[in-house]
Amino acid sequence: MDIIVERGAGLDVHKDTVMACIMGAGIKKEIRTYRTVTNDLLRLKGWLKDNQITHIAMESTGVYWKPIFNMLEDAFEVMLVNARHVKNVPGRKTDVKDSEWLCKLLGSGLVRGSFIPPKEIRELRDLTRYKRKLIQAVGSEKQRIEKILEDANIKLSSVASDIFGVSGIRIIEELMKGDLKPEEMAELSKGRLRRRKEDLKEALMGRMDTHHTFMIRASLEHMKAIGVILSDLEQKIEEILSLHCTEEYELLQTIPPVKDSASVIIAEIGINMGLFPTEMHLSSWDEPRQ
Repeated sequence: MDIIVERGAGLDVHKDTVMACIMGAGIKKEIRTYRTVTNDLLRLKGWLKDNQITHIAMESTGVYWKPIFNMLEDAFEVMLVNARHVKNVPGRKTDVKDSEWLCKLLGSGLVRGSFIPPKEIRELRDLTRYKRKLIQAVGSEKQRIEKILEDANIKLSSVASDIFGVSGIRIIEELMKGDLKPEEMAELSKGRLRRRKEDLKEALMGRMDTHHTFMIRASLEHMKAIGVILSDLEQKIEEILSLHCTEEYELLQTIPPVKDSASVIIAEIGINMGLFPTEMHLSSWDEPRQ
């Protein structure tokens, strides 16, 4: 087989250790094991530099590859390869270690690297994915409040299309206080909901006790706290977009169906479409296992 990479390394990554194999022109094959603590990874980096390694292949093992990739990406061409693809390449002997096999495949040009976006895009991805999780958490709290109201036989959601609108929140707050009668709370309604005051009055005739009040208040406080974090996340997302991909972000926002998802699209696929040979490669891209 033709040698594509003259000096390469294969890394077999685990939670607590990483086994590294180097081989190539002018160096003797050697396998070493390092711990995944920072000082040992720095020693690994120094050893690879001392041997003038240019390319590294490592499997996408859980999330354990990430800190090692972050440590090495500034000094080497690091290829994150799909474990299934590596195992399906024929010719491996049973006594060959994973790191050695990766190194051989790398040197022969038989591994394909997964798409790993630049550091700033990876950070943007962390933020947008966390934002999505928090939005889902808010949705869960809203569902919980609705269930608690049903438990108290408060049928607010049967009358109001959105019980967390301005009118709905005011009514829920008054329900927790317990000071107003149903007909008085119905008077708090605004807009289209006001046209259903009689239905609303009937819907609010339930039995709220201290347990219901406590549970609803806890959910509302949680939603409020999440709102503060979401605001900070939005600010950080805008900061990264303005520093690294303003033009691409603005172009995506001109497309009505994706306007609100522009930051997520950039976070997931980056802005360098040259990394994907064709549009089919882009549409079929799947992130390394995490």
